[in-house]
Amino acid sequence: MIKIKPFTFNPFMENTYILFDETKEAVIIDPGCYEKEEQDELVKFIESESLMVKSLLNTHGHIDHVLGNDFVKRKFNVDLVIGEHDEETLRSVGAYAANYGFQNYTPAQPNKFLKEGDTVKFGNSALKVYFTPGHAPGHIVFVNEEENVCIGGDVLFEGSIGRTDLPGGDFDTLIKSIHNKLFKFDDEMIVYPGHGGPTTIGDEKATNPFCALKK
Repeated sequence: MIKIKPFTFNPFMENTYILFDETKEAVIIDPGCYEKEEQDELVKFIESESLMVKSLLNTHGHIDHVLGNDFVKRKFNVDLVIGEHDEETLRSVGAYAANYGFQNYTPAQPNKFLKEGDTVKFGNSALKVYFTPGHAPGHIVFVNEEENVCIGGDVLFEGSIGRTDLPGGDFDTLIKSIHNKLFKFDDEMIVYPGHGGPTTIGDEKATNPFCALKK
């Protein structure tokens, strides 16, 4: 049974997730922890639960989702894993981080790349990778259909969608990703987004003003 612990970090109010199961093996997804207090909060939870971090995953490479990559990678001695088409997005962060006030941002190089259909395993659990571009060119989401879990990054929010005005973004591509990938899952699927609270596929199909399906 997958347990999900969310954290909200940095001025962008980004959601960082720790996923773990009964084996105590865990993955960290999109660590936005930049300040020491945020890093300490993340580590305190991991130590309090006696978790063994097996991997560091990014849904995409925008600054708010990767501020803690270097810290997590070094602290837990794990590989950084990102979608195969978003390496450039990740590498570009170093060029603009200071403009957003993150003068102490330290880049972390990816070790492995994921493509659609790949599986990330930890403990007795597994997450399947789906390619969902539009917000970022190489955006991916992590899904466990049996437990109705989707770690969705910045694709679909409660009543909204990811912005598409950043480099590599495209509105039509994002809507296709939502309709052709996310909306194929059961209505009960819970989406844990990169910002804001969780929602369900069924609710967004019915009411999202940007992408609801027409009846």
